[in-house]
Amino acid sequence: MGRVYTEIRENGHGLWTLFDTGAKNSYILRSALGSLTTHRLAQPMRVAIGGQDREFDEVCIPNAYIEGKFVNLMAYVIDQLGNDDHGRTVEMLFGALAMQQWCIFPMPHEDRLDLSHYTGEFTEY
Repeated sequence: MGRVYTEIRENGHGLWTLFDTGAKNSYILRSALGSLTTHRLAQPMRVAIGGQDREFDEVCIPNAYIEGKFVNLMAYVIDQLGNDDHGRTVEMLFGALAMQQWCIFPMPHEDRLDLSHYTGEFTEY
């Protein structure tokens, strides 16, 4: 598994983000939503994050920038994600599906993201 922390920008607002290949989905803290619009799910869902079960019933679509490159993704709204190794609150968890979609690769041994394969266009067959 690869994990890297970095700040991403959403509507000019910085979000301390964990890029975690061990998590399939993406999550955002309710307290970090700012002006983002949320949508209710038809029924609540549960997830185990950081060793604890959590329930959520909302989703949002952040339009963000990572090192100046545009991404959007579906993120489930959650009340708590935990802290990084230095005690800083993780405001967003960027999961493997979104990393795959945008060709973003965490480089944990270098504590950075590899955006050299980033794609701003999609080709569907």
